[in-house]
Amino acid sequence: MEIGSGPLRIQVVSDGRAGMENQALGLAEAIARLTPSAIDIRRVKWQPAFDWLPVGLKAPWMLASETPFPANGETWPDLWISTGRASLPLSLAARRLSGGRTFVVQTQNPRLDPALFDLIVAPAHDGLTGANVVAITGSPHRITPQVLAEAAPAFADRLEPLPRPRVAVMIGGRSGAFDLTPTHAGALAEQISKAVRAVGGSVMLTFSRRTPEAARSAMTEGLAGVPGWIWDGTGPNPLFAFLSVADHVLVTEDSANMAAEAAATGKPVHVLPMIARKAPGKFARLQADLTARGVTRPFDGTLPDWLYTPLTETGRAAQAVLAAMGRG
Repeated sequence: MEIGSGPLRIQVVSDGRAGMENQALGLAEAIARLTPSAIDIRRVKWQPAFDWLPVGLKAPWMLASETPFPANGETWPDLWISTGRASLPLSLAARRLSGGRTFVVQTQNPRLDPALFDLIVAPAHDGLTGANVVAITGSPHRITPQVLAEAAPAFADRLEPLPRPRVAVMIGGRSGAFDLTPTHAGALAEQISKAVRAVGGSVMLTFSRRTPEAARSAMTEGLAGVPGWIWDGTGPNPLFAFLSVADHVLVTEDSANMAAEAAATGKPVHVLPMIARKAPGKFARLQADLTARGVTRPFDGTLPDWLYTPLTETGRAAQAVLAAMGRG
């Protein structure tokens, strides 16, 4: 493919959910740290009548949002990075319609023939292999020391007075593999409360969009007497600031995204158990990988310190993308 002079033009495509968008955007930002780049973010949504269709039967006219493709006469981006099921038909179309002018990268396992894309950045625990597959631990994300440091000042008035050790808690929720019932959420809250009170610390907690409302209520009630901040989802998201000022990170075992973000901090990452709905499979492989790297330990009700080398898998993936484009 031919790439013109000037900054690398990167288009990020997802359905706009933070967990999806941050994967593609994190990879784009990592590439921009390696070479001058201009990043354009596009969020797409399919009309409900067509959203259920298989990837191969979807067409851009079925979108409920604007098409992410350039208008007539406009230039195609040099690099297209997308994440999630909603983006798959558009990634396939971009590769075809651009006539090879756009290098198409898909993150996550697309569950399609890898040869349909120029490059796939997939979680190693998914077991996807191929000549154009870059396997990484966890998933791409936006976390870097600089990003965290830049996020903290906006929330300093809420976070600086909190007693140390400060414990960031990232809670997931119900999925195909795990569940978080109110009873289990309450038990986790009690265990976290005892651990934090024992060391005179504080809690900074965020929920996922998958966290059931009843589980949120149980955890909020169970931690009500502990110093800290339980973010209720209103206003700017303080997660990056939480990770910046935290001394420990607690994360539920159900999310590769949250695990990868926590593993990039260099801070002790304690894994909170969920209720398994089926054999953990790929999640067990991910946790085994992180444990072998010295990143994580099961949460046992205490808060010991340990050291490890922060994971920089997103940066490694960025280098692989540039190398595949002939710019590495």
